Amino acid sequence: MKSAAPAFDNTFARLPERFFERRKPAPVAAPRLIRINRPLAEELGIDPDWLAGPEGLAVLAGNDVPEAAEPIAQAYAGHQFGALVPQLGDGRAVLLGEIVDVHGRRRDLQLKGSGRTAFSRGGDGRAGLGPVLREYVVSEAMAALGIPTTRALAAVMTGEAVFRDRPVPGAVLARTAASHIRVGTFEYFAIRRDVAALRLLTDHAIARHYPEAAQAERPALAFLASVAAAQAALIAKWMLVGFIHGVMNTDNTAISGETIDYGPCAFMDGYDPGAVFSSIDHGGRYAYGNQPRIAQWNLARLAEALLPLIDHDQDRAVALATAVLEEFPRRFEAAIEAGWCRKIALPEATGADVALALDLLRLMAEQRADFTLTFRALGDALTGKASGEAARNLFDDPESFDAWAARWRDRLAALDADPADRRAALHKVNPRFIPRNHRVEAVITAAVEREDFGPFETLLGVLARPYDDQPGRDEYALPPRPEERVTQTFCGT
Repeated sequence: MKSAAPAFDNTFARLPERFFERRKPAPVAAPRLIRINRPLAEELGIDPDWLAGPEGLAVLAGNDVPEAAEPIAQAYAGHQFGALVPQLGDGRAVLLGEIVDVHGRRRDLQLKGSGRTAFSRGGDGRAGLGPVLREYVVSEAMAALGIPTTRALAAVMTGEAVFRDRPVPGAVLARTAASHIRVGTFEYFAIRRDVAALRLLTDHAIARHYPEAAQAERPALAFLASVAAAQAALIAKWMLVGFIHGVMNTDNTAISGETIDYGPCAFMDGYDPGAVFSSIDHGGRYAYGNQPRIAQWNLARLAEALLPLIDHDQDRAVALATAVLEEFPRRFEAAIEAGWCRKIALPEATGADVALALDLLRLMAEQRADFTLTFRALGDALTGKASGEAARNLFDDPESFDAWAARWRDRLAALDADPADRRAALHKVNPRFIPRNHRVEAVITAAVEREDFGPFETLLGVLARPYDDQPGRDEYALPPRPEERVTQTFCGT
């Protein structure tokens, strides 16, 4: 049943005070609603009309705190580009509290861009309109693609300018998450040798995300294995849609297995395993093809933090944790190989079928064929050369694709499946529409420079149905023209 205001039940705020700072959001001058995610509001049990009204707007902007909320800024540390920073924390975000949604799932409700906290490290604690819109668009696109992610509940303009390289309109993003507990949260207490806090945090995280781990002989080890499994599945899903997170620091790695903190993220156009878009990733640490390796590296940092809870004998704890970490590549490979085979309509990831899929990827990489369009066009390339023109024309050497496609069709023929069924299966896993970087930049430019949110609304509508053909929206599926190409994305903090 929908209520007016959010009904909060705040378990994280009941942990000891060293886990967070109690901090109300800073009020803003002239809040103005940009958008409410009405379906998500209803899922949370919040009346979207109340949320869009003056009382709801005041909450979303940080000008009012609901009665049951207990706003806090969470403490965490993190390895940023491999270097440990002992204290980070929510420097521009406030967790209002937790909501149990209509499905019985506990969800955090956080305001990003809500002002300074004890963790701001000299920053202003605010957010610019551009990064808010980017996170709204990309996180909602990821949700529509079926990828675990934080969600955007609302975006609000503050009526105040924030100063980056120039003054830009300020904004606040209200987002939900299964939780905001990160690998860096565990590192924060491990650095301080606060084993009591680590135990409390682990028990809390297990109860919230992996309750079955509580019954294991070694709950902390079972928790590590559960987080590793969730991360393996998540990174495989990223790779299968050509997504590059851009800043996979341990403080941006959620133990829930959700995608979190959309900063310099991007989707590939032409397939390139070495693709990097982030303006701050000078060495390519977080390139597309490096994401599985970095996820395992981040999990190793979580394992290090958990060692005192895994076993009193450190050598024994290290051996047990290492065994879990060594399972990660196998888990990831199983997930990604099954995914590649589904993307070419092969139901099982046999050795030969995986090799066939990888041969297509190698061909795409050599000729920089568009990642999304190539896989989508396979649905029309099932029956022969004439029907496969859209796919073959994506390659500089179309005959090389023809040779691969002939082998592929032979394999499909051996399965004796109806082409129409195969095409439908392909279109269920190969999106037609992704948040292409040039489209996202156009949305941001229109909003920041002209306060025109029409492109924002249109793009969100397209991305809500990524697997549908959507007649009349073909332009949103197209890659950028040379002058539209985006080569760098920015964090925005």
